[in-house]
Amino acid sequence: MVLVTTPLRTPNMIIHRAYKTEIRPTNKQRSLLLQHAGTARFAYNWGLTQKIQAYQKTGKSPGAIDLHKELNQLKPIHFPWMYEVSKCAPQEALRDLDRAFKNFFRRLKTGEKPGFPRYKSRKQGIGSFRLHGTIKVYKDRVQLPRLGTIRLKERDYLPYERPWCRVLSATVSEKAGRWYVSVHVEERITIPENKGPKAGADWGVASLLTVSDGTEFKNPRALSRYDRKLRRAQRSLSRKKRGSRNRAKARLRLQRLHARVANIRRDALHKTSSWLAKTKSAIVIEDLHIECMRKNHRIAGAISDAGFGELRRQLAYKTRWYGSQLYTAPRFYPSSKRCSRCGYIKEELALSERVFRCEHCGLVIGRDLNSSLNLLWLLVAASWAETLNAWLRREVATPHGVVPTYDAGTKHQTYPSGRIG
Repeated sequence: MVLVTTPLRTPNMIIHRAYKTEIRPTNKQRSLLLQHAGTARFAYNWGLTQKIQAYQKTGKSPGAIDLHKELNQLKPIHFPWMYEVSKCAPQEALRDLDRAFKNFFRRLKTGEKPGFPRYKSRKQGIGSFRLHGTIKVYKDRVQLPRLGTIRLKERDYLPYERPWCRVLSATVSEKAGRWYVSVHVEERITIPENKGPKAGADWGVASLLTVSDGTEFKNPRALSRYDRKLRRAQRSLSRKKRGSRNRAKARLRLQRLHARVANIRRDALHKTSSWLAKTKSAIVIEDLHIECMRKNHRIAGAISDAGFGELRRQLAYKTRWYGSQLYTAPRFYPSSKRCSRCGYIKEELALSERVFRCEHCGLVIGRDLNSSLNLLWLLVAASWAETLNAWLRREVATPHGVVPTYDAGTKHQTYPSGRIG
């Protein structure tokens, strides 16, 4: 049956939201940022060692508060350089470690492959750190503890002078030589009444998303577009001498290419999900098994490059913000093989067939558009069942929830009141 994945619309809702933007620190502030990131990484690795040793001896591990108290006792003698940074950096790092260890115990209970959290290495990136306390946001700058006022590269984006908005924390991170700040706020939003039409949305590789009204969102294919440049940059990096300045420059060029690929993909996903959530009152999507689909080596790279999981995650929370509803179709519902006009289901449908041709009624339609229309039909069938139940004032069982049954002889969907389609 169709599953509702978002709650009903409420007039006002308190949400937690993060606003991330690039900052422009001075040379002195950049040195302080590096010190904070290094302190957070050191505290995480130190706490991980203490937790592993304690768990191997007693079967229990100390919590974040106990580790922070022990670290404060060692600061004056062994780690006096930690006084140069904010106390929030190591404290929040230990909290992140505590959360990672809880996930480790959760894997033990569920029977998954256990494994301790990994140590953080400087070779994997500078990392990030989180601050809380006196954090003030302005039009073109942000004030952070022990770091002072840092300029922003983008104005009027962070929430400043906004009613019903409270800053909780700020996370500073580095990626490909650029520094970013993510401000975590708690704010109250007024959810509008979405009067848009209902729609079905079909995932795809050629087109990222095909909507039942005919709208198509092209897949940017960022990774395939930059594949040649990435291979050349990786080859250039492997030829440089370890520890040399040229190797550091080559590593930075490779990081910037990967960051560009990620930004192109993220931009396309946000634009697609925002348009759907704002213009459609109800959206039906497929419940794809991504891990199973990636076992096909011919399409594994294209599926990973599309970012279906991230698009579904964005739709889940944006539909709550803009007053729409998100539904998930059954995983084995034949949306691609079924004719959207007469309901005939094909036995075989190759992945290379991009045009659907019905052998029963002669319908010729794009494969993705036909699938999106079938997804929309699920929502219409669900509304039809609810209307029929209310009219008869009793429970009327639709076959398999809102999924139709099929006659083995004609391969058409059937209903209690006869055939539709």
